[in-house]
Amino acid sequence: MSPATWPRESPLAERLLVVDPRCDCTEERRVGDLAAYVRAGDLLVVNDAATLPASLQGRTASGASVEARLLASRDGSWRAVLFGAGDWRTRTEDRPAPPVVGEGDVLTFGGELRARVSGVSPASTRVVTLRFEGDPDHFWSALYRHGRPIQYAYVAAPLALWHVQTPFASRPWSSEMPSAARPLAWELVLALRAKGASFAAITHAAGLSSTGDAALDAALPMRESYEVPAETAAAIARTRARGGRVIAVGTTVVRALESAALPGGGGTVAPGVRDTDLVVGSSHSLRVVDAIFTGMHEPGTSHDTLLQAFAPRELLLRAFQGAQQRGFVGHEFGDSMLVGPGILSVLTS
Repeated sequence: MSPATWPRESPLAERLLVVDPRCDCTEERRVGDLAAYVRAGDLLVVNDAATLPASLQGRTASGASVEARLLASRDGSWRAVLFGAGDWRTRTEDRPAPPVVGEGDVLTFGGELRARVSGVSPASTRVVTLRFEGDPDHFWSALYRHGRPIQYAYVAAPLALWHVQTPFASRPWSSEMPSAARPLAWELVLALRAKGASFAAITHAAGLSSTGDAALDAALPMRESYEVPAETAAAIARTRARGGRVIAVGTTVVRALESAALPGGGGTVAPGVRDTDLVVGSSHSLRVVDAIFTGMHEPGTSHDTLLQAFAPRELLLRAFQGAQQRGFVGHEFGDSMLVGPGILSVLTS
């Protein structure tokens, strides 16, 4: 499927593919029609993480070029994936390997932001832990001066930070945009509320979608942090008690809510801040989420694997191939899908 190469001006006019495994059928609409598939009492849960300028170009002490893509922060340190010389204009799979670094080595970014390597992952020398020098105020101001949004070679031009924020962006947690919510313009949110649906939020640190390293990509998604606020857990409990559906806006929301589900709790979600390495797929029995609104995900990706918890692989493949033939576009600025059993029955109920 061809990628969308730039943010589009009319998100509500973007295409929407509705997939219902209960009837083994699909339907093509526009994102602006989303309210037609939502019932009064449904709850849409969004990821309110803002996107960081998580790409830092720098050099090692020996002068070798290196790019660090920040993943997650813990105790003042950052986990990062290193890339070799070059930038987003070169496909990740064509980038040279980064210089090998070890504990104690210093990397410098933008001439003023220095980080010491405090750990190297046993899984890959490209995954490191960085401890930045200076106080937090210095780090954050320098990051926003010198960092850039993570982007890929199919994008037409350099992205500004505002290009990769959703309408719900709040705390700067995400390495890449949690893009499912991107087309939910405020007029659509108002239409969904008028239909009787409500909204709640979680915060999930969306990680990298690709590294260009086959072994690392096979391990995606990596361990990520999330927070489920108490009010969101309560909203989910109320929704389930009245027979409404929980609709996740994006794969990160699914991962957070299913990770927070209490075993044997009948869909009860525990609030709090945690890490998750949960991989959702066809063998996962969904405990919280009933349907998902998300982007177009190519077969074989980790996002496509997650969708198989909502619909059979064969139906998803057929739906994707049909959408591809009809000119749907993919990636973070691409078209959208709504997947869930009985989702099309709303129109006839």
